[in-house]
Amino acid sequence: MIYPRIIAHRCGGALAPENTLAGLRLAARLGCGGVEFDTMLAADGVPVLMHDETLERTTSGCGRVADLDSISLARFDAGSRHHPAFAAEPVPTLEEALRLCAALGLWANVEIKPAAGQEVVTGQVVARHAAAATGKLLLSSFSSRALLAAADEAVQLPRAMLFEAIPADWRERLMETGVCALHSAASGLSVDALQAVRDAGFPVACYTVNRRDEAERLFAMGVSAVFTDRPDLWTPAEM
Repeated sequence: MIYPRIIAHRCGGALAPENTLAGLRLAARLGCGGVEFDTMLAADGVPVLMHDETLERTTSGCGRVADLDSISLARFDAGSRHHPAFAAEPVPTLEEALRLCAALGLWANVEIKPAAGQEVVTGQVVARHAAAATGKLLLSSFSSRALLAAADEAVQLPRAMLFEAIPADWRERLMETGVCALHSAASGLSVDALQAVRDAGFPVACYTVNRRDEAERLFAMGVSAVFTDRPDLWTPAEM
């Protein structure tokens, strides 16, 4: 798996409303090679870009994402809570995000973020949409069930397992899910665990790294990529 070195977290990092098309456009303007975003299912089964199971933190709506259809979700303002300049920015669908990534030449890490009890169906639906996309992408998730369901739907798509820290049974869990890479919180990464994973042939990417010196330390250790809220700290040539 070949990663862009610097990947904008939740579309545009801290510089735009998270998980929005505005964030993707900003990442492209900065020269980012890759972006990461979260997707879960609306009530009508359409995957939309959203990190939380509820709407209050990032949008003008309230309630659970899984209780509202994608058309209703698109009517909420997903931009103003970040900054008034992004007022009326809608909640996008995964299809819209993938289409824009392809148009902008952005590699995409699509994190499967299932609501409680929806691991399998979310993995299936997200993989189906991702398989129909034309751009380069990777699926990731904390959920083994979602990753296995994604593989059943589109085995050709690369997938990565997410951890807060590399667990002792990482090898068994990676083999069980058939993933090709591991993503870990930078704060939970040890030199020995990283080396063991790399020696087994799995690339490692780290989140969420918001300082250049920390990123350089991780690259020197052998990390393949970092997810960041501050893609503006790097030049296009460094990404």
